[in-house]
Amino acid sequence: MIPELTLFLERELRSDHAGETGAVFIYRGIAAVARWRRDDELLAFAHQHGQTEAEHLSLIEAWLPLRRRSLLLGPWRLAGWLTGALPALLGRRAVYGTVASVETFVDHHYQQQIDHLREHGGPEGLLELLVRCQADEVHHRDEAAGLAGGDLPWGLRLWCGLVGTGSAAAVVVARRM
Repeated sequence: MIPELTLFLERELRSDHAGETGAVFIYRGIAAVARWRRDDELLAFAHQHGQTEAEHLSLIEAWLPLRRRSLLLGPWRLAGWLTGALPALLGRRAVYGTVASVETFVDHHYQQQIDHLREHGGPEGLLELLVRCQADEVHHRDEAAGLAGGDLPWGLRLWCGLVGTGSAAAVVVARRM
């Protein structure tokens, strides 16, 4: 049985569902290019992280009724795939920088929801779910940032900034549609 959600929590979970859908496809895009390039290290990274994102997606789907999910899952899938595939064409460092950027945004997004639940309460188990997902995302961010190395080139920093801005814009849209 799916618990009753406030309108605020429903919108937030819709944005989480859209985001985790996009994340699954980020790693599918990375994996597609890694297979093409025969880059086993990058392929393993994509599979490991993609599996975690697929688990998050399943967990959030258990909380969000089908009729309340984003109407734009097709565009979120395409945007995610491109967000993974494009940097993968440029190499591992571009992928790792992109993942670190996305996960930095996701960490803050989950933290806002966690803060809201701690202040206002919510359905039993939701806070724990979001804390678990956030911890996984932080681990992904830290791993990717370490692999990317410090002081990214200006073009990659620009790309990562665009990815962060795009992620924020997607949340605004997903909350409503």
